[in-house]
Amino acid sequence: MSDPSLIASVDCGSNSFRLLVARVVETSHGKQIYPLDSLKETVRLAAGLSKDKILDDAAFERGLAALARFGERLRSFHPEQVRAVATNTLRVAKNAPLFLRQAEELMGFPLEVIAGREEARLVYVGVAHALPMADENSAPGRRLVVDIGGGSTEFVIGRGYEPELMESLYLGCVSWSRNFFRDGEIDRHSLKEAELAAQREIQVISRTYRQKGWEQAVGSAGTANALAELIQLNNLGNGAAAPQGMITREGMDALRAELLRAGNVNKLKLDGLKPDRLPVLLGGFAIMNAVFNELGIERMHTCDNALRLGVMYDLIGRGQSHDMRVVTVAQFQERYGVDRSQAARVGELAVRLFQSTGVVTGDELEAHLRFLRWAGDLHEVGLSISHAGYHKHSAYIVGNADMPGFSKREQAELATLLLGHAGKLPKLRAALEGRKQSRVDWIRIACLRIAVLLFRRRVEIELPPVELEVAANGFVLGFDGTWLDGHPLTDYTLEQEMAEWEKVGFTLKVKRLEPQA
Repeated sequence: MSDPSLIASVDCGSNSFRLLVARVVETSHGKQIYPLDSLKETVRLAAGLSKDKILDDAAFERGLAALARFGERLRSFHPEQVRAVATNTLRVAKNAPLFLRQAEELMGFPLEVIAGREEARLVYVGVAHALPMADENSAPGRRLVVDIGGGSTEFVIGRGYEPELMESLYLGCVSWSRNFFRDGEIDRHSLKEAELAAQREIQVISRTYRQKGWEQAVGSAGTANALAELIQLNNLGNGAAAPQGMITREGMDALRAELLRAGNVNKLKLDGLKPDRLPVLLGGFAIMNAVFNELGIERMHTCDNALRLGVMYDLIGRGQSHDMRVVTVAQFQERYGVDRSQAARVGELAVRLFQSTGVVTGDELEAHLRFLRWAGDLHEVGLSISHAGYHKHSAYIVGNADMPGFSKREQAELATLLLGHAGKLPKLRAALEGRKQSRVDWIRIACLRIAVLLFRRRVEIELPPVELEVAANGFVLGFDGTWLDGHPLTDYTLEQEMAEWEKVGFTLKVKRLEPQA
């Protein structure tokens, strides 16, 4: 039986897969997270990514085996207590959809691929909660957070708990180690080449970040923590021990000399050097040195579990009505000049129609209703581009924009609803093919299309009672026949809608209800 006070996060990174289990405790300062258990599997997923972006069989199996073991640990958890996210390698791998389907079966929970900037946001949230915060007068002000992963590196500047600048660059310790340090060999030329290549990537954002400024630099994830530990345990830098959990420029220079002296990472003799870190140490070091040089950093604090903690705080935020997705939808409405009254009318009617079908109940129903409301809120964002084919523009914006709080899967799901709310239906076949809940998807699309159709006048009108029934091969829309007689345009448009549904193998019938007394 599930303990409701427990939550878990899974981070499927390009180098390691990690599971964190924690207890949520209500305090006078709100809900706090206290880690209880953690698991780590060095999967090195990015090492199995070919030049044509295909995960090889070995990496595929390493990842799935790790998630099967995580699944045993999570077996008693309720779906609302777990969130699993995947980062850069599964963002770019062409066979990621197959991996995600098998991962969900083995783990028992969906695995969400998150965008680079969403990863950056969650990392910052984790760091902000993990490091001590003082009052406004003595707080460190803005923080720069750098998270060097296996396939990408995230850069965030924020103040307090709010990120202000977020970016994700395609440089990671696995890919850099593989590309610049074959077989662990290192010399001045290869190291300089790796550092300059990383600096070129960082130059794209360095001016903006330097202008923004920060008072404290923080490194999160495995590379930063491994480097800090090596510097501290081996007294690297000016012959004195560096502060615990701190990377210093002097320490980096001293470690650089040790690496060049060894000539090969496998010959390196340093305290605290872990075997699972060896294959990616050189790439991670080169990237971190480039970060220090390009951004002018002298000292960097470190923080562990940042992404996993960020995922957890985001998860409990959703349960406390602090869902970042709600904020994002409101921001999109403002950015694209959405008519909020029309959006609310369409969304609420779509919700009522879906509820009337009775096809889904419980927590699953709430999730579907939430997406229908968001679809109503965002269905007209494409009008900011053009009225012609605006539904296609709406789907493109939502499917491709950075949307904090949303996973890539959620964005794709929302984009499909927006694409289907108007226009021709056959275009949706490819988008819905193979989805587990394609029947429910069609029902949601029907609810949204009917809501848009009935509020075509874009004004508040008093609709008669309306309900939607799901039949074996389609839908039955129950409607007051007398009202329809007085609204010939709506009656005619419904007839056109019936013909449209026939093109995709469904029937839509209108059942004229007797007017209520």
